[in-house]
Amino acid sequence: MSGSARIARARKLRRDSTNVEHRLWSILRNRQLDGRKFRRQVPIGPYYADFACHEARLVIELDGAQHADRIAADSARTRAIEALGWKVVRFWNTEVTENLDGV
Repeated sequence: MSGSARIARARKLRRDSTNVEHRLWSILRNRQLDGRKFRRQVPIGPYYADFACHEARLVIELDGAQHADRIAADSARTRAIEALGWKVVRFWNTEVTENLDGV
């Protein structure tokens, strides 16, 4: 996929973000978390990370109910992103809605 196509896809994913992604983004944006800059739907390798902090090399992924059937694929995705030098943290959507402070 070309660079401009990847940018267009990232923009579409940001436009179509879920309510849970909006909720977490409200905490991550504008350097509100430990002064770190996070971005949404960041292309990393062939994937688009839900949230990423470049300076910390940290990816945050949110998993909805559909991910219960995709555990193997999500694990492979995590390993691939980590192989590129990132730390990946995954949260279930219910964790964000029920315990945002804990997340």
